[in-house]
Amino acid sequence: MRYILAFAGSNSSVSINYQLVKYTSSLINGHEVRLRDMANYPFPMYSEDVEKESGFSNSLVEFKNEIRNAIGLIISVNEHNSYPSAYFKNVIDWLSRLDSQFLVDKKILLMSTSNGGRGAKGALEDAEKMLTRFKGEVVETFSLSKYGENFDEEKGITNSDFAKIHADKVASFVKSISLI
Repeated sequence: MRYILAFAGSNSSVSINYQLVKYTSSLINGHEVRLRDMANYPFPMYSEDVEKESGFSNSLVEFKNEIRNAIGLIISVNEHNSYPSAYFKNVIDWLSRLDSQFLVDKKILLMSTSNGGRGAKGALEDAEKMLTRFKGEVVETFSLSKYGENFDEEKGITNSDFAKIHADKVASFVKSISLI
């Protein structure tokens, strides 16, 4: 059975973007969702020297295969100084070196959240450009601003306006992968 792979672009053990991905995954019905905590995937900083000396780690190859075998992806990117984190960029760098076609025809629900008023929209926009460059299809995007005010780890999105928008985006994403 094909599945949806869900993860955050953060390797923090207290990632709010992981919490958003986890919550979003709990809303998916009719599809298996494999949730990955990227804090368990410590990839070295990409460089040609490291690639030549060490090649590709087993965990990178396994992660790439999980992406390839998924029917769709749910990703939430964190923001550092208005851009996706160095960790997320590094993961994309490694994956693209291993297989430049790693996202071909992959349907993606791309999200972001932060405690600020923009909800990591800068990172979201840049991540969308990165993912589509490798032929991923970003079906929907969602940004949750003021995470601390609008999200509860037990209840999920507490702001009714954001909750409605999020639910609509999730439904649209699920519909897009159901057509495959």
